Amino acid sequence: MRFYNKNHDYYCGIDLHSTKMYLCILNKDGEKVLHRNMKVSPGTFLKAITPFRKNLVVAAECIFSWYWLADLCEDEGITFILGHALYMKAIHGGKAKNDRIDAFKIASILRGGTLPKAYVYPRTMRSTRDLLRRRSHMVAIRGDFLAHAQMSHYQHALEKPSARLAYKANRIGIADAFQDDSARRSVEIDFAMAGTLDHEIRALELDLKRKAKKHEPESFSLLKTIPGIGDILAMTILYEIHTIDRFERVQDFASYSRLVKCAKESNGKRMGTSGSKIGNAHLKWAYSEAAVLFLRHNERGKKYLARLERKHGKGKALSILAHKLGRASYYILKRKKPFDMERFMAA
Repeated sequence: MRFYNKNHDYYCGIDLHSTKMYLCILNKDGEKVLHRNMKVSPGTFLKAITPFRKNLVVAAECIFSWYWLADLCEDEGITFILGHALYMKAIHGGKAKNDRIDAFKIASILRGGTLPKAYVYPRTMRSTRDLLRRRSHMVAIRGDFLAHAQMSHYQHALEKPSARLAYKANRIGIADAFQDDSARRSVEIDFAMAGTLDHEIRALELDLKRKAKKHEPESFSLLKTIPGIGDILAMTILYEIHTIDRFERVQDFASYSRLVKCAKESNGKRMGTSGSKIGNAHLKWAYSEAAVLFLRHNERGKKYLARLERKHGKGKALSILAHKLGRASYYILKRKKPFDMERFMAA
């Protein structure tokens, strides 16, 4: 956990919502100089902070609507700090909670140097990262349609399709097997929606690949030297990281990627693990997928996994492999060198 602890003349805490925001500005002595609810508007915000702009720092909790505020502060030369939502227990744990209290608490912990920082993703690649996340959502929806079509066979005691429905050519004539008109129509709708998503996803992937080659061509190519990591996983890792320089140590990167579990200890006693929800879920998914794909057509990788399974069991062995791939990608991006299988196996 990282805290923002620099000194300023004024500390602005904002309880930000989609249409309203509550501002609380404290001076360096902790006195309130502004405490007001206002409409979300760049002009309104700048007008309100005008008397206090000299050596001002602004903080808001990491929710869905922080983008415009971070960009505005960057353009205006105002220091902006994004608070880590899961770490900000001082806001969520109070006896009374409302926008007025929350804004004051954000300003207070900012002034006290105990505001947990989240990463302010720069605008240059932020929209592309969100578009890539949207692609994952579209793929999941397409999977739901195809799964429903397959489950319909079980409902009507029909033999399930022998070929994978993920491929458009294998869906031809499948709906004709249903005698009931409504059931047949339901499956036809599933395939029609899946077909539309197929087209959109394919076009989106081509566009994302062009953007990745434009934003970080070297890093994109280096990540694909790892067996099992193709275009989609490489883009996911690239855009979720943004820059590997934000992580000083490989341990920090592994923790952010949810590849390690944090121990809970007190008085010398270990009480399990915690923090499983803190970190980047997209990186966790990417490295979990990479660990499985790493084994495809890779005899050395399969032998390595077998050794891990004998020692730790199958589930934990895959987790260890995912962790190892995460560490390898960290050093690949840091050193700007391609993947080395000999070094990977010898480590």
